[in-house]
Amino acid sequence: MEKKLRKPILVGTIFYTILILYFLFFAFNRLDNRLDYSEYGYEFMLVPEAVPLSFPRLAFSWLYDLGNIAAFIPFGILIPLLYRVSFRKFISLFVLSILFLETIQTLTYLGSFDVDDVISNTLGATIGFIAYKVGFSSKISYKKLIASALSIGVLLVGVIVISETFNYVVAKREGPIQALHDVKEMNGTMPMTENLPSFTVAGKKIEPKMNVYNSEGDKSKSYTYILGNKKDVIFYSYYGIPDKGDFKGEVTILVDGNIRVQRNEEYDNGAEPLNIPFFDKANEITIIVCGNAKLWDVGFSEIKHWWE
Repeated sequence: MEKKLRKPILVGTIFYTILILYFLFFAFNRLDNRLDYSEYGYEFMLVPEAVPLSFPRLAFSWLYDLGNIAAFIPFGILIPLLYRVSFRKFISLFVLSILFLETIQTLTYLGSFDVDDVISNTLGATIGFIAYKVGFSSKISYKKLIASALSIGVLLVGVIVISETFNYVVAKREGPIQALHDVKEMNGTMPMTENLPSFTVAGKKIEPKMNVYNSEGDKSKSYTYILGNKKDVIFYSYYGIPDKGDFKGEVTILVDGNIRVQRNEEYDNGAEPLNIPFFDKANEITIIVCGNAKLWDVGFSEIKHWWE
């Protein structure tokens, strides 16, 4: 590289690095969200969960995933332009730097350590280094610059194809819905599972197919089950207060002693579906029903890898 170009490239690299650091530590309301992060403590996500980049779609999440890769492509070009460095040395130093920044993010409650981000950032730097080898490693020409830009596009498409293939083969998928009453119950109270009665909620006829959880008038009934420290569970149910009788009742759902859902006549919207994801560990689930409120077709599904 010519000496007269080295200084502007160095200045540009410094400013670009400052911009990236701003996004890593201050953008997306990170300062305002520090208290939210601190409530949950330090978060270290060390097992890859998501694909780095899926097929394009009109969603902020996709643009965010694309940015996690694209924003680090320039480093793969700029650093080798400034310093003669092998790919092995470059990528090793880059990964160590990203690991350090992710750790600082977590320790300062300005984010969480996410290995998916490390993978995406490293892919971006790798794509940039390949583009450098194609168009910048020797005498620069317009043809080489075009070839370099095309290589970036081709490699990004390759990442998408590999990511989607990975997602199809090994990513977690939601399994079939199974009745909650099929797991171990603890307090001897069982829902109705046979000869299920039909009823109307907000003028709509309801015909339960799986089970019905209710109480006896003003009395309260509690149903407790042991899931066995399951992760990535989605709870499914319907809630409502039948038209016949007093329009009064309440349902409370607790997971390991913590209230996750509470519904009563003040928040009644007819036959309301309750789809609640429990992505943390869920061991004990308790359903408390009082008044004339009902839950029906109560079940759950698990999100697992195909081999689990």
